[in-house]
Amino acid sequence: MRALVTGAAGFIGSHLVERLLADGHAVIGVDDLSTGGRANLPGHAAEFRFVQGTVLDASLIDDLVSEVDVVFHLAAAVGAFVIQERTLRSLLTNVHGTENVLDSAHRNGVRVLVASTSEIYGKNTKVGLTESDDRLVGSPLKTRWTYSEAKAIDESLTCSYVRELGLDAVIVRLFNTVGPRQSGRYGMVIPRLVNQALHERPLTVFGTGRQVRCFCHVQDVVPALVRLAQAREVNGIAVNLGSTEQVSILELATRVLELTGSGSGIVKMSYEEAYGAGYEDLQRRVPDCTRARELIGFRPERTLDDIIRAVIDEQTRTAQVVTA
Repeated sequence: MRALVTGAAGFIGSHLVERLLADGHAVIGVDDLSTGGRANLPGHAAEFRFVQGTVLDASLIDDLVSEVDVVFHLAAAVGAFVIQERTLRSLLTNVHGTENVLDSAHRNGVRVLVASTSEIYGKNTKVGLTESDDRLVGSPLKTRWTYSEAKAIDESLTCSYVRELGLDAVIVRLFNTVGPRQSGRYGMVIPRLVNQALHERPLTVFGTGRQVRCFCHVQDVVPALVRLAQAREVNGIAVNLGSTEQVSILELATRVLELTGSGSGIVKMSYEEAYGAGYEDLQRRVPDCTRARELIGFRPERTLDDIIRAVIDEQTRTAQVVTA
């Protein structure tokens, strides 16, 4: 298989590149390096080629797509801080970038896996969100919801290309994928809390801390992405990928302290202090991954403690410093 990975130098993208190469596939990676890092990628792998560029460059994307059999479209502006600070750029990247990928894949007859997000579900607090559940999203005038809006458009575009033009594609909704190489500087909670604990700084918990999330290890997610991309009978649908192990953010901070052995305390910070006026959050987000289990046998093997330990090990080894 010849694969193109957009967002290849990012957190999930770089792990995916490694997996594809280990499985014997030829890989092209493209990334604008706005949040990813070249150091995340293989230096001299015979079957890997890196191209620095943006998915907004339609001509570049078309050239790269014409060389491959499948596209893993992971490139996106992500992270609460990034969306809040660079809203317009994020919207353009997340909508027009996906449009470029889909259009090129259609014209070249190439299969696409489109990475979407649990943010699609918005404020829906149902325990066990299924792919057919309703979106409950706040005002489009609030920056908080622009990422959800953009990814919803991505999904609608993908489904329209499948139904009307015959594109071969699958959508994957990721629920808080975490692990080594993920940075806390863009708002990702586990690497941020771990970094604070390792540097004996107070762990900042936004809001009440009672918000419930589920976190899934990147090494459980990446093999599922590959299997879904190869499952050609899976076309035009969305598939949840995530863990169902629930934890409140306050409990998460406590577990980080326990596993790091840190003497840091925990402080609460209002959303307004963290993100600015008008920020809204949701109280619970828990996936139902029955579809992924039935289609490809997806079952996360790693626990939340395994995830936290993996992030601790990496940050200890690389001596990361994050000011947030």
